[in-house]
Amino acid sequence: MAIEIKAPTFPESVADGVVATWHKKPGESVARDELLVDIETDKVVLEVVAPAAGVIEKVLKGEGDTVLSEEVIAVFKEGAAGTAAPAAAEEKPQAAPAATEAKSGQEAILSPSARKMAEENNLNPSDIQGTGKGGRVTKEDVINHLSSNTTSVTAEVKSSAQPAAAPTMPAIESPAGARPEKRVPMTRLRASIARRLLEAQHNSAMLTTFNEVNMKPIMDLRKQYKDLFEKRHNGVKLGFMSFFVKAACEALKRFPAVNASIDGNDIVYHGYQDVGVAVSTERGLVVPILRDADQMGLADIESTIGDFGKKARDGKLAIEDMTGGTFTISNGGVFGSLMSTPILNPPQTAIMGMHKIQERPMAVNGQVVILPMMYLALSYDHRMIDGKEAVQFLVTIKDLLEDPARILLDI
Repeated sequence: MAIEIKAPTFPESVADGVVATWHKKPGESVARDELLVDIETDKVVLEVVAPAAGVIEKVLKGEGDTVLSEEVIAVFKEGAAGTAAPAAAEEKPQAAPAATEAKSGQEAILSPSARKMAEENNLNPSDIQGTGKGGRVTKEDVINHLSSNTTSVTAEVKSSAQPAAAPTMPAIESPAGARPEKRVPMTRLRASIARRLLEAQHNSAMLTTFNEVNMKPIMDLRKQYKDLFEKRHNGVKLGFMSFFVKAACEALKRFPAVNASIDGNDIVYHGYQDVGVAVSTERGLVVPILRDADQMGLADIESTIGDFGKKARDGKLAIEDMTGGTFTISNGGVFGSLMSTPILNPPQTAIMGMHKIQERPMAVNGQVVILPMMYLALSYDHRMIDGKEAVQFLVTIKDLLEDPARILLDI
């Protein structure tokens, strides 16, 4: 029985997608729910799985082709493999030995792009931790493996005949003294990020105001209760981000213009706080949303952010996870940024940037004291938010963080 394999249904905000990687070839046996193809959109990578056991008869859209929502991309024949699908999968190492390696008695399955990169860098697939469906090794897994093992790349080559070399990530091989270049197409996510950032700068009157916060009260509170907090909440660790989210929610209630958005000539005031938390991935920056963040406890915030981070690294974030949001927090401090001017995330009217905690001499009651300080930046759309509101919003954040009891007492 022939079945049409279609692209997933894209939401209204996604016009089309691009076929990123075919994990199965025509005639290759597949099991039910086994991954067939990845489709990359402006926001996420969507997976298409086999509807039943069988084989792909014909691929209609190759890698790099643009596809529309629910467009037919392949023809699938159900039952061609039947119950022999698992056996066919076990015979796969003999049919394509370069694609798999033995790993603790199991098969390390690589996507075509991951296999190519592994071969180019002389990596043993069994050494790479797969995060894809069923333990599949993706291209991002290979990149992460290379970046985390740059000090021991030469120890991981597959052949002992390879001469020792300096730990590098050889994207381009060229003779000494050459000036190599490599041209690669921009990913859909990276292109979407570039387009939205330019739109934000061109279509808004963006301005940034700064302040600084003494992190000692939060750090002391965290030091005092972090072990008890982790034990009480089943291993959830108490970080700094949850305090900033709670402080932001309280400040957004006091200054609703910062929580608003512009829709044409209308101002939309939101009676809820959906806070986006920027997460950096190998593919680019994504912003999953904490829905009704004002109603979440510290443990809920930390746990949800942790889940978002893992899903982002594994490429498992859904479009629904990143749709909406009334305010965004970006933490460049984890990478060592001391100060920056974050760019708005339209149609939101404000975004707050956190930065590196650094000890600095501060004047306290006429005395010089060394304190852990952090610069905060608030970029805002001046069409909607006046400078006075922006400054007062950031001062409110500062006051709440420097005296965390204010968050509980609502003062």
